[in-house]
Amino acid sequence: MTPIAAAFANDRLAGIERARRAVITEDKPLSQVAPAELQEREWIAQSWRRCLERSRSPNQRLAFDMLPDAEARRTLEANELLVQAGRPVLEHLSRAIADMRYFTILTSANGVVVDANGPIDRMDRRAHLITRVGVDLSEGSIGTSAISTALKELHPVWLHRGEHFYTDMRYYSCAGAPIFGPDGHCAGMLDVTGIEQPERPELMHLVAQSAHSIENAMVLSRPHALVVRLNWPGRVMGDDADGIVCLDANGVVVSANSIARQMVTQLVPDIGQTQHCSELFALPYESLFDAARTDGQPIEAPLWTGLRLHALPLKPGQTRVRRLTRQDNNDTPLPLKDVEIALIKRAVEEAGGNVMQAARKLGISRATVYRKLGLGRQK
Repeated sequence: MTPIAAAFANDRLAGIERARRAVITEDKPLSQVAPAELQEREWIAQSWRRCLERSRSPNQRLAFDMLPDAEARRTLEANELLVQAGRPVLEHLSRAIADMRYFTILTSANGVVVDANGPIDRMDRRAHLITRVGVDLSEGSIGTSAISTALKELHPVWLHRGEHFYTDMRYYSCAGAPIFGPDGHCAGMLDVTGIEQPERPELMHLVAQSAHSIENAMVLSRPHALVVRLNWPGRVMGDDADGIVCLDANGVVVSANSIARQMVTQLVPDIGQTQHCSELFALPYESLFDAARTDGQPIEAPLWTGLRLHALPLKPGQTRVRRLTRQDNNDTPLPLKDVEIALIKRAVEEAGGNVMQAARKLGISRATVYRKLGLGRQK
């Protein structure tokens, strides 16, 4: 670190400590005493105040309590899907941040550690204590942290050293992001932590992306008959930035990721009620299944709100994502009408020109085939 960077880092820590002291001991509003970049994060002060309301003191020692063995086992069993979906992501993420001396932590929705990965120095008590499977890192246990605030605020956060409530936490810099399950509820939290390391707020973006990867793996783990990837017109499909909705054979929604829930606000969290995709998209649900036969061709999916998305229906295990373009090669997905015509033409070709056979295969009438293809009815 250059002398200028070191001086800036020291000034930043000093400003955080002044703000922390003024809010915690003098009950002053954060906006009056904090550095400008901290004033925009009122959620930190709110967490500090919740700790005070529990009659906690910043200087009291933390025990970093472990759950009792039986409760820890139940927690691991209840979060088996989260751990399975998260493990490969944690391994990739740990390799990306290894040179920065940060490591990864995965917790349940209650803030209990269910997995950890990366360059964890077990000889360093500060690292060992917070990476043990079964340790409670909730706000009630360790106060303000990226883990507790991400679970409380349900959005990615970054905390640096003295922004934690307890003095015992002043060594840690951490970024955290919530992970939402297939039912739309918070399923856990992904965290990266460094000990006495330079501030790296950009890690918040990396952790948020990794949390989406875990979330998508959980969504796709539920049994389904069709995956519908969603994105806005002009966006490239095929990565973790897509909305994902999984359907059963009857078009009922079985899971969806948080991005899809942001795009299609009619998607409701799973509270024991079923929701059909016809409540989301203003098109026959069979069209989505038909489009999945076209080998990775996106279609237009109108919403009942009047907005339009691009939808890429895929069968389970189908990973090929290829744009279907117009003849002018402008990479615009074909509208649903053109996809239907392409499907009918292919069926007629595969039937050797037998319109009746093609109509039976598609589950439509022979007259519909003639009408869609603009053919005069043959005698």
